[in-house]
Amino acid sequence: MNFSKNVFRFTKSALSLALIAVLPSLVFAESKKSSTPHFQRIATYLVCENTSCDRDIVNETVAEIVAASKDGNTLIYTDSPTGRIGFVDIHDAENPVSLGTLHTDGEPTSVSISGDYALVGVNTSASFLEPSGILAVYHVPSCLSNVSSCSAIREINMGGQPDSVAISPDGRYAAVVIENERDEDITVSGVEGGLPQPPAGYLNIIDLAGTPANWDVRQVDLTGLAVYGSDDPEPEFVTINQHNIAAVTMQENNHIVFVNLVNGTVLKHFTAGTVTLDGIDSADNKLIDFTDTLTDVAREPDGIAWLGNNKIVTANEGDLFGGSRGFSMFNRHGKVLYDSGTEFEYLAAAAGHYPEKRSDNKGTEPEGITTGRYKNETFVFVGSERGNFVGVYKADGNKLKYRQMLPTGTGPEGLLAIPSRKLFVASTEVDSPVRSQINIFHLEHKLAAYPQIQSVRQADGKPIVWGALSALSSDRYDTDRLYAVHDSFYNESRIYSIDISDRPAKITSATPLLKDGVSVNYDLEGIAQRSNGSFWLVSEGAGTSTTHNLLIEARSDGTVVREIRLPGAVEALQQSNGFEGVAVTGKVGATEQVYVAFQREWKNDPAGLVRIGQYTPALDLDPAVDEGEWKFFYYPLDAVESPAGGFVGLSEITTLGHNKFAIIERDNQSGPNARIKRVYRIDINGVIPKTQAEGDFPILSKTLAIDVLPAMQAGKGWVHDKLEGLAKTVDGTVYVVTDNDGVDNSTGETQFLNLGKALN
Repeated sequence: MNFSKNVFRFTKSALSLALIAVLPSLVFAESKKSSTPHFQRIATYLVCENTSCDRDIVNETVAEIVAASKDGNTLIYTDSPTGRIGFVDIHDAENPVSLGTLHTDGEPTSVSISGDYALVGVNTSASFLEPSGILAVYHVPSCLSNVSSCSAIREINMGGQPDSVAISPDGRYAAVVIENERDEDITVSGVEGGLPQPPAGYLNIIDLAGTPANWDVRQVDLTGLAVYGSDDPEPEFVTINQHNIAAVTMQENNHIVFVNLVNGTVLKHFTAGTVTLDGIDSADNKLIDFTDTLTDVAREPDGIAWLGNNKIVTANEGDLFGGSRGFSMFNRHGKVLYDSGTEFEYLAAAAGHYPEKRSDNKGTEPEGITTGRYKNETFVFVGSERGNFVGVYKADGNKLKYRQMLPTGTGPEGLLAIPSRKLFVASTEVDSPVRSQINIFHLEHKLAAYPQIQSVRQADGKPIVWGALSALSSDRYDTDRLYAVHDSFYNESRIYSIDISDRPAKITSATPLLKDGVSVNYDLEGIAQRSNGSFWLVSEGAGTSTTHNLLIEARSDGTVVREIRLPGAVEALQQSNGFEGVAVTGKVGATEQVYVAFQREWKNDPAGLVRIGQYTPALDLDPAVDEGEWKFFYYPLDAVESPAGGFVGLSEITTLGHNKFAIIERDNQSGPNARIKRVYRIDINGVIPKTQAEGDFPILSKTLAIDVLPAMQAGKGWVHDKLEGLAKTVDGTVYVVTDNDGVDNSTGETQFLNLGKALN
């Protein structure tokens, strides 16, 4: 199916009208003015819009490397899976327009712009042993007049497999890295994917004098330089300063080379060195635990960029022997001036972007890096391939000072600074399940809009780790306090305390749940604070004999008092999705009632009707005995509205007082497919629930209170499917939160939205 761009991108006026129509009291989250400029996301362009967003027509389409025309109004990107390059009009940067794509004669790997020409490295290799490729030259103005009929005006033989392409600032030279990449499945000297694996890579210099027909190619030999794989250099990335010095990374060789492009001589070369990382997570075990040490890890830099004319910065992704999970600054002599150490990992963790499933394999994996001077400030942009964000740092002498985090699509690789337009662009190379994107940011004198929630540092300097937030609860007595939990993506369940008095909101503590003094691994999907400050929580069962839906009583210190199951006859009816939210009314030991939302229909439930359970705790209950009573209502679900199909279910229930509740109802669709992200009101006054034995549960009436989708789209990013948490504070302010799935098959972005007094 094809999707209109209007489904995904909103103008400010249209979005405001949509919000006003549904949410008279919504606080529209505009960034406040700031004396310090920050980049604000102003658009997200889906790469599939340039061909088709129907996966049945185009299976995969990405924007791996991106460049801009000389006026900064057109983006040109490489799409390796389809063998195309694409064009996007950004004259109006808030509303990118598709211009189309054209086929290359192989796999495009990189693109750079020289005047009116786009230089595209194209891999045409028959095998690892027979690498080949060309530098395809396109006349950009001619292509823009008719992209579909555009063809290369010259194809220059590169003699091997091209990777990175760079143009000198004065336009006199192009440098093309010829990687001749290794076969990762071959073992060499005991190292899987090790070196040497000839033929050797090298650097090509193209003299851009005159028309493309007159451009000449010179080859620079890079053998005999690195300690490891000396006779098999694997150049990866190239950047050029204003003195026409090219800096080249040889990633697998852990080496950096400076080449004079004027005469093709190697001016300097040096090892990228090693780093000892103390306080990282090196185990994929469903826990973020920064207690490990990696000793003498090779940096193995991938991306590289000049910082002025005398310093370089590198993104140390790693490959054969590690990767230092950060980035570094070197001077012209190879001296390390700065290294981020563990800070890049901690930055990710504090914002919920740490990719736990990659802990045993390069962590956040910084891959791309670039620089840009915006008026009187120079910024360094570092892309996290696995954490799905860009860290922005201000260059200050030999220091890099953190400025902000920019959320991106999945797998950001192309990083492009366009200072002349105060723009920064990130493009992503992963297209499933989140579609590949081009994210556009504009530098403005406003507070950073992201993250909207982050954790504080502890006494040891490490952040409180979090992610996959699956529920919210207000504090009954503190208007500035919320509580949250994570689901089964992580082990060791815990309750997070959130201070909402500041911006962004701060996770200030994480209280472990302990049963008989031992940590527990629940699939928590709901939390509600009781009148005495303790909590009810719900854990979603999988409908198996070993994993049950549980209503859990826990003290404020995290001690689990008891686990309450559904009656056996009800448990037997579960088909898939179970407990998904909990609310509580009344006073402990007197009038307390607990309400549990079921996500979807169970066996024998009528289609479109899902249960809300009412549990009445017995007074003076012995924790070892379950004497409470379960009764049920039916809640009517909205019909599926997304053109992609899917399902609709519940994900939260919150008390509004006086036997009235707010319910989150959502579909399981994201991006342009998302339709239902809604909050409904229900009123159970006068409605009598029934036991399972009685059956024929009463059907509740519902009233639309908030359409949250416009507020989610207002961030100009990918809309996530899992709107999971809802809380109303003592003063009536409404907050919602999305579950970022632990940065697994997700962008990792968490939306924590203040919806004002929308439920008053």
